[in-house]
Amino acid sequence: MNISAIWIKRPIMTILVMFGILFFGINSYVDLPINNLPAVDFPTIMVSASLPGASPETMASNVAKPLEKQFSTIQGLSSMSSQSYTGSTSVILQFGLDRNIDACAQDVSSKIAAAQGDLPTNLPSPPTYEKVNPSDQPILYFALTSDTMPLTQLNDYAENYLAQNFSMVNGVSQVITYGQKFAARIQVNPRLLAKQGIGIDDVERAVKAANVNLPGGTLDGAFQAFTIDSNGQLTIGEAYRDVIISYKDGMPVRVRDVGDAVSGVEKDKQMAAWYSTREKTRRAIVLAVKKQPGSNTVLVSEGVKKLVPRLKAMVPESVEWHLLYDASDYIEESIQDVQFTLVLTIIVVLFVVFIFLRSLRSTLIPNVAVPLSIIGTFAVMSVVGFSLNNLSMMALVLCVGLVVDDAIVVLENIVRRMEMGESATEASFEGSREIGFTIMSMTLSLVVVFIPILFMPGIIGKLFHEFAVCIAAAIMISGFISVTLTPMMCSRVLKGFHERKEGWFYTLTERGFKATIEFYGRTLRWVLEHRRIALAVTVLVLVVSGFLFMKIPKGFLPTQDQNFMMAWVQAADKISYDDMIRHQSELNELVKAEPDVKDFISIASINSYNSGIVFVMLKSLKDRRRSVDEIVADLRPRLNSVPGLLVFPQNPPPIQIGAGNALAEYQFTLQGSDLTSLYRYAGIVEERMGRLKGLADVNSDVKLNLPKLYINVDRDKASALGLTLDQIQNTFFSAYASRKVSTIYGKLNQYAVILEVQPQFKEDPGALSYLYVKSTANKLVPIGTVSTIEETVGPVTVNHTGQLNSATIAFNLIPGHSVGEAVSETTRIAKEANLPESIVTGFQGSAQEFEKSFSGMGFLLFVTVLVIYMVLGILYESFIHPITILTALPLAACGALLTLWVFGMELDMYGMVGIIMLIGIAKKNGIMMVDFALEEERTRGLSSEESIYQACLIRFRPIMMTTMAALFGTLPIALGIGAGGDARQPMGVAVVGGLFLSQIMTLYITPVFYVYFDELNRWLGKRSGKKEKTI
Repeated sequence: MNISAIWIKRPIMTILVMFGILFFGINSYVDLPINNLPAVDFPTIMVSASLPGASPETMASNVAKPLEKQFSTIQGLSSMSSQSYTGSTSVILQFGLDRNIDACAQDVSSKIAAAQGDLPTNLPSPPTYEKVNPSDQPILYFALTSDTMPLTQLNDYAENYLAQNFSMVNGVSQVITYGQKFAARIQVNPRLLAKQGIGIDDVERAVKAANVNLPGGTLDGAFQAFTIDSNGQLTIGEAYRDVIISYKDGMPVRVRDVGDAVSGVEKDKQMAAWYSTREKTRRAIVLAVKKQPGSNTVLVSEGVKKLVPRLKAMVPESVEWHLLYDASDYIEESIQDVQFTLVLTIIVVLFVVFIFLRSLRSTLIPNVAVPLSIIGTFAVMSVVGFSLNNLSMMALVLCVGLVVDDAIVVLENIVRRMEMGESATEASFEGSREIGFTIMSMTLSLVVVFIPILFMPGIIGKLFHEFAVCIAAAIMISGFISVTLTPMMCSRVLKGFHERKEGWFYTLTERGFKATIEFYGRTLRWVLEHRRIALAVTVLVLVVSGFLFMKIPKGFLPTQDQNFMMAWVQAADKISYDDMIRHQSELNELVKAEPDVKDFISIASINSYNSGIVFVMLKSLKDRRRSVDEIVADLRPRLNSVPGLLVFPQNPPPIQIGAGNALAEYQFTLQGSDLTSLYRYAGIVEERMGRLKGLADVNSDVKLNLPKLYINVDRDKASALGLTLDQIQNTFFSAYASRKVSTIYGKLNQYAVILEVQPQFKEDPGALSYLYVKSTANKLVPIGTVSTIEETVGPVTVNHTGQLNSATIAFNLIPGHSVGEAVSETTRIAKEANLPESIVTGFQGSAQEFEKSFSGMGFLLFVTVLVIYMVLGILYESFIHPITILTALPLAACGALLTLWVFGMELDMYGMVGIIMLIGIAKKNGIMMVDFALEEERTRGLSSEESIYQACLIRFRPIMMTTMAALFGTLPIALGIGAGGDARQPMGVAVVGGLFLSQIMTLYITPVFYVYFDELNRWLGKRSGKKEKTI
């Protein structure tokens, strides 16, 4: 059966089908979204709760625990962790990748409602939740500054105008504001309160009564209706100074008589942000824009930026806009570079084909398959909802050398028959029929290589899903084109082939090709006569491959140079807010002094008093000599020279894995029920990890030096004086917890009215003695009368993982060291620490995914080889011949590993996928050899040795053409050209190295194994025949 015959006979049908592929592919390309990497949607929900003034232990036990107990029963929950700070708790719930995020949100909402009865009654508001995706980092960072406008007013413009409008852009999921929201702050003097005989709870009631926002109703007359309103609200802080608290001797006692009322900010000890260039540093309000999963990053960014001119007209001219970071810049540059690499690869492959065929007409035929296959793949990508990203585009670049192979094999066979005297039409019919089975074998066996990738579990499976489908689709389309369009074009374009005049180039190269084939024929004959040497070489290659696999450092996902870096900042636990501001200002000057820094945003006290973060935009890679990783390494010691600060700079990973707030990229977690034992062993492990040469920024979230005042209330004495614990606790809450006692309802936003003592009464523990509590008998009782104060220390945070207390040690890697080394060394340290059985350990985030990925990689490779063997066994109806074809695989793997080792590269996920690709590419040579050898045995009755010898000589030219096309097609990726090229490079290096070595060795090793296995097959046949006679 010749499936190509109908396509050769009906050229118009063939042309129209190809036009359809071209038309739909181009239309699909225009509409494909553009992103950096494929969308990896982690169904993650973050639940937040606050109780101002509560200690981390209180938040953990009273808030986090009840919530965790309820959440643990949700179906499909894969991990749960919580972090409790002073006054706040966040619980992060990560679900299986197969769960729908909206269904998860409904489950979480119902569990929050179920936990309400176990939560503190004085929570300002019920716990809230939001759907988050850790892999989706902000795509835009804006900074707003003004030399004349207060930060609170600037924050109003940011929240009420900019964030609201940005949120309406199609594809935007969230706009985060890092700013200073306005609040009215009632600040009382405890001494003056006592002098006037007023309790702080009296102030609270007076403020609530003075600021009301209730509807007044309407008057509905015979001819006119009126809406009733009043001046029930006090909208600025200073207006609260005249609020009457009580009367004494007939005279009103106002707020200004016992303190002050000012216009301030809601979180006065948190979130101080700066925007800095090399010339100037100013306080700022920062906006971070996040996109929806699967949306087009470039279009979303363009949509937001188009709004900026219109929004500028809505704010005063004194407001200055600064676009610090735009993810679409790197994505567009990276995609353009990959597109350039794609065009360059097509040109290189076209040139390689021309060198072998030495005819422009002949060269045109297989190269038509390249654009058609790639453009057709765009239509497949559109149907299945893929995007143009670095991985899908890289797949298409790698395809160039593969999709031309089938057409080359068909063309070469047709040309060979024409050289034997057949006409173009006759050669097209017979040549396509003769090679049809080979094409089917090559195409199907190459496609099935990528099936196991589709079923890879976890994040890596999601990440490389598009990569595998794109390559498989392009190969299937190219296989279809090679048996339809290619023979049809050969029958038309190659007419007059016999009458062509050979030029000097053809004559010169033909001599070279003939000399090469003759040399190969002599050396192959020698190898076939000395087969044991080839067998020994194969064993040696296997040993070397195993050695190299153990020797080469293992990596995960390589970092990319996106002209961007960040640094987490941590200060001493005892630091005050004002001191943190001073320290981070010093840090800002050091960052500003770095010559490769363009501008940056710095935020102090982002999570707690002693934490901060710096987002740094670097100059373009063209304008600097150092990579991001080199700049990070150079800055690390300088930034850590600020006394009292620990700074953890890093090049952010291409995809964020894990939802925690770790200060470094990789995390190692210890879990246990006994806090004392857990913290002690966490310190031991952290200290030993800090001594490892390959690790940097080793730090633990166990911080136990937060100064605390423990108030020991004498309950009997308090009761005798008419005081309850509730009254005492509420007094402390109102005095020191920035208690929200009322709300100002503005036209576009709501603002808090906060009650507290004046700042000078928060500076020293001795000021607690000035605090009075009003008893049930309406008398003021000094707090010192019923309590004693003890100074102690406690944890800055209390963390849980899976309802157990946990301690996480985070670390970054020093350039030149791999995550594989770090994981094995950390595991060794944990074992040597002799941890008690009650403490369990495990990696989190990227390190955990690395463990999962590499632990299953051996099985994945086995499944890949098994699937290929099964397909080949089905096609050849043989158990033996597929093994002959697969002998090329260890040779290709050895070449890939050897090349990576020589160039000092890690075997990361890209490299592993490259090796999986090699499994599919390398066995093509074996298919072409074995297929023709079997044909020679059947038709001419040759021996196995002679048939494989003749097959190798006949198929030498297409083998060289297909391998060289694949090798040179991958070379641009191996060179690491363009933005993000350094991340793609290991895959290209692995493929090029593997192809180079396997090309040389399979030309000799595969024929040897063909002879050996044929002898084995004959021996088994004789044994089987004897048994049948016996029976």
